[in-house]
Amino acid sequence: CRNVNSTAIPQALGPSTTVFITYYCVTLYHRFDEVHFGGFASKYIRGKFFMDVHPPLAKMLIALAARLAGFNGQFDFKEIGKDYIEPKVPYISMRFLPAFMGVLVIPTAYLTVKAAGHSTVSALVAAFFLIFENGLVANNRLILLDSPLMFFTAVTGLMWVNFHNQQNRPFLFWWWFWLSMTGVGLGLTVSCKWVGLFTIATIGTSTIKNLWELLGDLRVSMDQFFRHFMARALCLILVPLVIYMFMFQIHFMILPNSGDGDGFMSSEFQQTLGGHGMADTPVDIAYDSKVYIRHIDTHGGYLHSHTSNYPSGSQRMPFMLLLTISACAYRARNLTVQLLFLNAEQQITLYPHKDDNNWWIIKKQFQQHNNDSTLEWVKEGDIIRIEHVSSEKRLHSHDVRPPITDLEYHNEVSGYGFPGFDGDANDYWRVEIYDHEPKDPVAKERLRTLHSKFRLIHINTGCALFSHSVKLPDWGFEQQEVTCIKGGKLPKTTWFIETTENSLRECLRLRDTLNLLICKFWVHNLAKILPPFQIVPPDTEMVNYRRLGFFGKFFELNRVMWNTNKGLTDSHPYDSRPPSWPVLRRGISFWGKDHKQVYLLGNPLVFWSSTVAIFTYMILKAFFILRQQRGYKDHFGGLRQFYDESAGFFFIAWCFHFFPFFLMARQLFLHHYMPALYFAVLLFGVGFDLATIRLPKRPRIIAAIAVVLAVIYIFNLFAPITYGNPWTKTDCQKTKWLETWYVRARDYDCNSYHDKYSQYKTTHDNQPTPTADLSLDRVSEVGGTDNSNGAVTENVIQPGEVEVEAGDHVNVVTDERDQRHQATEVDREVPQQQPTSDRNPPYGGYPVEVEEKAQPKAEVAAEATGAEGKEERREVRRGEGRKGPRHTAVERTTQVQEAQEEEEEEEDAQYEEDG
Repeated sequence: CRNVNSTAIPQALGPSTTVFITYYCVTLYHRFDEVHFGGFASKYIRGKFFMDVHPPLAKMLIALAARLAGFNGQFDFKEIGKDYIEPKVPYISMRFLPAFMGVLVIPTAYLTVKAAGHSTVSALVAAFFLIFENGLVANNRLILLDSPLMFFTAVTGLMWVNFHNQQNRPFLFWWWFWLSMTGVGLGLTVSCKWVGLFTIATIGTSTIKNLWELLGDLRVSMDQFFRHFMARALCLILVPLVIYMFMFQIHFMILPNSGDGDGFMSSEFQQTLGGHGMADTPVDIAYDSKVYIRHIDTHGGYLHSHTSNYPSGSQRMPFMLLLTISACAYRARNLTVQLLFLNAEQQITLYPHKDDNNWWIIKKQFQQHNNDSTLEWVKEGDIIRIEHVSSEKRLHSHDVRPPITDLEYHNEVSGYGFPGFDGDANDYWRVEIYDHEPKDPVAKERLRTLHSKFRLIHINTGCALFSHSVKLPDWGFEQQEVTCIKGGKLPKTTWFIETTENSLRECLRLRDTLNLLICKFWVHNLAKILPPFQIVPPDTEMVNYRRLGFFGKFFELNRVMWNTNKGLTDSHPYDSRPPSWPVLRRGISFWGKDHKQVYLLGNPLVFWSSTVAIFTYMILKAFFILRQQRGYKDHFGGLRQFYDESAGFFFIAWCFHFFPFFLMARQLFLHHYMPALYFAVLLFGVGFDLATIRLPKRPRIIAAIAVVLAVIYIFNLFAPITYGNPWTKTDCQKTKWLETWYVRARDYDCNSYHDKYSQYKTTHDNQPTPTADLSLDRVSEVGGTDNSNGAVTENVIQPGEVEVEAGDHVNVVTDERDQRHQATEVDREVPQQQPTSDRNPPYGGYPVEVEEKAQPKAEVAAEATGAEGKEERREVRRGEGRKGPRHTAVERTTQVQEAQEEEEEEEDAQYEEDG
């Protein structure tokens, strides 16, 4: 492929042209950015659960192609640019499937126009428009979901047109066949992407129109009308729903084991995954018991601490705190501990995975050790201390700003103390039980595992222990921030205890076989090395999460997908808004290497011609409506109604696949327009048929050939960025037709090419430099770190971090300054706000923090972020260490000093806004 002359025009026409155009150079760039859906295929083969914002069908098809090609799933696709050849990844077979489905779109389009009753010439024009559409060719050749979506969308349209042709033969075999196949097509389409809902809306609108006409037909009895209605409800509602749910059932069956997506799901859901179950735990919680404390409103996970300290915050301790520490160090006779303790305090975070550093001990306010022989439960209103088991530091807060959310109403939460030190008054927290399991009234009076939802109120400052979906930077191992907020809202200041543990329980289980005195002696000696625990009676009531069935898992996963999809609101260097799509203002940069690049830019002639067809139909429709309203006679016979029937359906399909994107605040890209473009091209085919209907056969064919040759010529001009072939700077500059293509010069930069084609002979095969994520709607899989020993854990999906796809795929991980502004008035409690008691699941919310995304300042800042800031945030997401500046809503700036000054002004305004 490297030496193929990019100026050559394919000679073969028809089906062979479709295959050639699609598969030409498909083996090129065996190091590429296909980490998203390639990684999903790997997880399907290994049975590791993951979470994605798209339904599973298209991903399962890609995984099936990989499995049939012998892929064992060991290549993880985690790094952009890893070579596919050496680990023998069957990337050609994996690309073959979406490419093949993209090829099938072409004959489907041809058959659709023909089934609508139009000429072969017009059907061929529409088919060749799609064959030589550069954007479709570039997108369909990669491991992405768009070509399966396009194929099933096209098939659904064809099935419905065929069904419409059977209106005069109701309830016969072919009538039922095409109606049921339309339902199957709807189910398969929506099982690839939720864009299929727009296809359902299209068919639904046409169905309503069809039923309305039947209702007005006096030849159709009410009994027959009821049969028509029930047949459509069965085939167009029930059949797609069953198929959609069946795909999720297969999805759950293929992914039985715990994986990267666990953190997004509830604990009940996680109980159904292999390797993630929790043993039964005592329901009652006594003082001096070890507990796991879990946050409710986010999926950040468990209250966690480790030996790493804050780099700031606690270092700015007031003078009185210094005296307190000095006095405590004097009492402990340990000056070394004093000096070390003075520097900084231990980090407190949320960590989404089970770990020994999640264990805490609940202690009484004024008691170092509990020597009472009777159990004492932790009750509503008790003042407690919470001690970290592994470090022996206590949960502590003081009037010092946190290092990230450094706002006035946030206090730092840290790990404070050392062995032998009793602590101080800033270690005291009051238990407030605000909700409980309805079937367990005792959980309102005292803490009960899983059943009690409680807040921890700091005694000295009155703030509540709080967390939100803001990540600490590298020094905090990207774990979720924990602060103490004044006036915080209930969901984000609410916790529950997931597990409680007694070290002597195993001994008590064996006391029938062991001498009780020996057991007590063992317990007495064990207490010297373990924290002293109360003895739990052997008949202790135990509790565990309920196990979800299929429907519980199905509804929860779809709810998480919906919330995550809504969270894709961050900006991206290559995103675009719907008004720019029909006129092709910009595309998406996919890949670059060796002075070559792949850039998804549609064929301008196809885009602009189809857009003209849309507006022409709208003008003609309005014109004929006005003529009819004025009482003019129709001199076209049935010709106008015939063309309006098919053109109207394609126009409605275009509208439903285009206008809903105007309502979406999430990241959008040019590829989202492809289903709408498909129907716009079909409408152009109908328009061509109408425009040439009165021409003789020969001039009509000549006109069609001329249009197709023009499309092929334009396709050939832009072929180098479609296939990633050699190009020269001069030839590249000739294609910069629009001003926006010049403004966005870095999208496909002509300066990156050689001056002459002969220079490519000396180009070496270096590592690629992908310029955009090809998985642009994706959920980020960011590795966490267990800071106890500094070892990196397996890469996991961190709840709250989501990405988008060029196909659909972008991180929503903000930089340090961005995160600081996430805690706004939405995190604070409205006066007289009453606790809600209908939050049934103890695990709380989902990864997307809709409340925080809704803050006005953050939205304005996000909209005002310039291309430079987007690029810098992108580098942060890739771990390259650069922090992007924060831009104002008035103008974009790239100077760090100006950004810092603007940040200070924003903080002042935010403080005034938060009151």
